Amino acid sequence: MDPWPEGVGGDHRLGGDSGAAAGAAGAAGGAGTGAGIDEIREIHEIQQIREIREIQEILTARDVEETTESLKIMDVPDAFDEFGAERPGRLELDELMAQLVERAHEVMITQGRLRGLLRAHRAVAADLSLEVVLRRIAEAACELVDARYGALGVIARDGRLEQFIHVGMDADLVGRIGHLPRGEGVLGLLTAEPRAVRLDDIAAHEHAVGFPPGHPPMRTFLGVPIKVRSEVFGNLYLTEKRGGRRFTAQDEELVLALAASAGVAIENARLFGAAQRRQQWLQASADIMRHLLADGPEPLTLIVARAREVADADLACVLLAAGATEELLVDAADGPQADRLLGESVPTTGTLAGRAVAAGRPLLVDDAAAEPGVTGFGGLDIGPLMVIPLVGAQVGTGAVVLARGPAGRPFADGDLDMAATFAGHVQVALGLAASRATRDRLLVLEDRDRIARDLHDHVMQRLYAVALGLQGMAAAEDRPQSAGRLATYVDDLDATIREIRSTVFELRGRRSTGGPGVRARLGEIVEEVAEALGFSPRLRVDGPLDTALEGNIADHLLAVARESLSNVARHARASRVELSVTVGRGWLCAEVTDNGVGLGDTGRRSGLHNLRSRAEELGGTFDIAPGPSGGTQLRWAVPLP
Repeated sequence: MDPWPEGVGGDHRLGGDSGAAAGAAGAAGGAGTGAGIDEIREIHEIQQIREIREIQEILTARDVEETTESLKIMDVPDAFDEFGAERPGRLELDELMAQLVERAHEVMITQGRLRGLLRAHRAVAADLSLEVVLRRIAEAACELVDARYGALGVIARDGRLEQFIHVGMDADLVGRIGHLPRGEGVLGLLTAEPRAVRLDDIAAHEHAVGFPPGHPPMRTFLGVPIKVRSEVFGNLYLTEKRGGRRFTAQDEELVLALAASAGVAIENARLFGAAQRRQQWLQASADIMRHLLADGPEPLTLIVARAREVADADLACVLLAAGATEELLVDAADGPQADRLLGESVPTTGTLAGRAVAAGRPLLVDDAAAEPGVTGFGGLDIGPLMVIPLVGAQVGTGAVVLARGPAGRPFADGDLDMAATFAGHVQVALGLAASRATRDRLLVLEDRDRIARDLHDHVMQRLYAVALGLQGMAAAEDRPQSAGRLATYVDDLDATIREIRSTVFELRGRRSTGGPGVRARLGEIVEEVAEALGFSPRLRVDGPLDTALEGNIADHLLAVARESLSNVARHARASRVELSVTVGRGWLCAEVTDNGVGLGDTGRRSGLHNLRSRAEELGGTFDIAPGPSGGTQLRWAVPLP
């Protein structure tokens, strides 16, 4: 069959000669036919190239399958099948189309991964809680590269992993494995050299340390560092790509891109968390200042409670110096075992608190148990610890301590800065407490001074007048019995006047705010000895005892009183004891009189020797003799400077 019928009868579009010539050429089947086929082939190839270029311009990854079907439809029949001629360009066209479809499939895969990366970015940036952000980073990375297990390790200041957020394992499996990784082996390689690591077999690596019992098998590995402001924050670990496949270079690039985005999200979460904590510290500071200004009770108790709450600590306490000793006492504490710590002494040497106080600088440690020396907190298990020393004229030596348990999260530098502000509040609280104590003491002293003045100016003068009147009546009385009775009344009034004078001296003597006076300390000694005696000795004090004694004379007097009364309790078997201390005419005299068995046989009397030595050291005298009505009378007298 002739494929070109117009050529036989003449082309109706050409002249008759032309049609006849063409028909003759077609009938001859000679060289003219071959030339026409080549020309048609060339035109057809050009047309196909143009169509392919148009297809390349409009082809997208989303329409690959539809485009493939369109190309099959566009492949119209031509004259080659009729002539039985070969089409050498058809094979190249099929290969080109196969490559085009393959490239389009790769574009679809890449586009899907990019969409996955965008989803991961959105998931990571969708929250501002640091704990949530870290977990979402690990989950997004596993989904992005189709990994079975993933983890994010946060690097501590010492280079070890302080946090290990893992995904892909249930709680039971984690419990069977035991402790979480600490950053050794291949995991530690990323910490030592912060760059991406991609392995086909973890066990074959030279730094591999193996897995603990019960750990699931892991072969392939991909790890990348996460940096925050050019500083390595942690590492992202991925293992076991699903389907037994290996992690590719494209996987590595995607995870690196996710790590860069994660660094920004982590920084935002950290800034947000720091802002929240700062707001909490400021709010707590405002509450404490209101409490202090309102003269609220127990300000230190409120301070340690709020400090523990805001710092998310397990223990908060305030340590203050215990007088001149080299110890710190727990003055206020808050926490599960706070009652156990109250009043506990903490040595200033060999302890972390003592080290911070001695240096005068805050101390921050990640694990107190790993530090040299003892922690000094009653044997409590303590992990992360902050110690902020107290320095001030009204505070003296002390420190604020915040601690967490052994498995607690370490404190950050920002926590130390904000806790230092709280230490300032402790100083203010202690200063206010000292000022209030001084004010209250002054009020008491003023009241005592008024009472003493009234006793001296009114009561004692009247008693003197009454005593003098009775003494005159006794002298004028002719009857001896009446005169004796009046003399007894006069003696009683004299004793009463002496007691009032002693009270006046006591009220006026304790004007200092440094603690109890000599008179009060003598009373304490009498109360201590009363238990050994079985009764309370009588104490008589005459003269300005608290104001007249200076230097070490008061210490010698207290030692003499204690030793003398102790000797009576041990040896005298007395039922009545009197301690009389008199200050007057430049001398201090102490007498101890009892109604016991007396001196008895002489023997080893080191106590009496000590009393004599104290008197001679101060240029005084010491005598011991039988009492006026039996028993023993001891007299110790020294001159006053």
